[in-house]
Amino acid sequence: MSNTDFGNPDVIVVGAGNAASCAALALREKGASVIMLEAAPVEDSGGNSRYTAGLMRHAFHGVDDLVQIIPELTEEERKEVDFGTYPESQFFDDMGNITKYRTDPDLCELLVTKSLETLIWMRKNGIRFQPSFGRQAYKVDGKYKFWGVPSETWGGGMGLVDSEHKLCTERGVKIFYETPAVALITNDDDAVCGVEVKHKGKRIAIRARAVVLACGGFESNAEMRARYLGPNWDLAKVRGTRYNTGAGIKMALEAGAVPYGHWSGAHACEWDLNAPPYGDVTVGDNFQKHCYPLGIVVNERGERFIDEGADFRGFTYAKYGREILAQPNMFAWQIFDSKFLHMLRDEYRIKRVTKVTANTLEELVKKLDGVDADACLREIHAFNKAVRTDVPFNPAVLDGRSAPGLRVPRNNWANTIDKPPFEAYAVTCGVTFTFGGVKVTVNGEVEDTSGKPIPGLFAAGEMVGGLFYHNYPAGTGLTSGAVFGRIAGNGAAGFVGR
Repeated sequence: MSNTDFGNPDVIVVGAGNAASCAALALREKGASVIMLEAAPVEDSGGNSRYTAGLMRHAFHGVDDLVQIIPELTEEERKEVDFGTYPESQFFDDMGNITKYRTDPDLCELLVTKSLETLIWMRKNGIRFQPSFGRQAYKVDGKYKFWGVPSETWGGGMGLVDSEHKLCTERGVKIFYETPAVALITNDDDAVCGVEVKHKGKRIAIRARAVVLACGGFESNAEMRARYLGPNWDLAKVRGTRYNTGAGIKMALEAGAVPYGHWSGAHACEWDLNAPPYGDVTVGDNFQKHCYPLGIVVNERGERFIDEGADFRGFTYAKYGREILAQPNMFAWQIFDSKFLHMLRDEYRIKRVTKVTANTLEELVKKLDGVDADACLREIHAFNKAVRTDVPFNPAVLDGRSAPGLRVPRNNWANTIDKPPFEAYAVTCGVTFTFGGVKVTVNGEVEDTSGKPIPGLFAAGEMVGGLFYHNYPAGTGLTSGAVFGRIAGNGAAGFVGR
């Protein structure tokens, strides 16, 4: 492949996930010529976006807003389903609480205030959405009530990536697979004017007037995880793509970008103990195990170590992977009884799952590989004794059904583990994406160490530092990718005079 095969684009987008695709679509909307560079082969393209469930958090004030995203909602669904509301004020509060108020206020404001507008833009461009009944709603008194985010992409992450790539191709964006970018090209004024790529072992320089970096964090790089996240993070399993190795961040830093955000933080959840080292597109996100609020979680010592009911799982799951990594031998078991087996999500029903079943608690604890069985049985009995059975159980609200007085108290959805048969699932830490990245302006420009934009360089997606600290609200990653991808695309278009 020669340089001429890449054409003479106005803008190069590095990456091919949701953020990169939204940047490319925004650029084409402004009339700029664009190519996209993807390190992965076509079947594994799209970065972590391909591995997600497709949930997208956004502000909305009721069903009339949802209809703009999901026009396929039936009249019955509009009338009978309690979708609730999620005003911008609540989104702001959640981002503040989750990040301990460290989130960058300017970037957070863009994320929140542009969330609904961006999803409507995606829908107008041909991206389909559907209600997330299976993941974000429970039936209460025969009626679905959403306790979380109502919108997810049609076909999950795979459907999203395939739709976006189809739209990009239809609009004249060439996507070059198995073509990783390895360096930025700068001119004498330190402006970015292209990238060097590697294709079939050859390095090729591609010139352009601007570059958008949207090629993920460093979650797939064991060395960088150990260096920045800390001990044993190199041993964590990776939920998604193997191609997010921090290359884009390294290129930006070499060009003078300022590091920004929570570099020792990451989104990490409870993941099947025997899942492969990286994500499997045939399984998608189904190695995750997110129904822990319906049961209890114990470590090697047979002890509970988290409050499984501290909050809705969308506000706890992304930090509990770190808690499991900190346990002896980095694993845990989720335990459920038959009262709630019917409420376990589809991810508990896949063939590739580490699971044991038993008809008595005594039998169950002996099957929990690696766990102190006697201590675990005592822990279950103590938990059962502490449960406030006088408080009604309601999974769609913070019901206050607690288990007080324990070494690790339980605040909501506490239910006794006493009705056979029992099931338990072995989990470990699965890292999704890293929080550290580079600083961008409100126009998506990458800032240098003096606080000035680097001419011609823009960033979006996981590369944007400063949004997430310590924890993460479910569904915000894809929304952030779309919002800042579109912003970076528009910014780059303006930079090149489109």
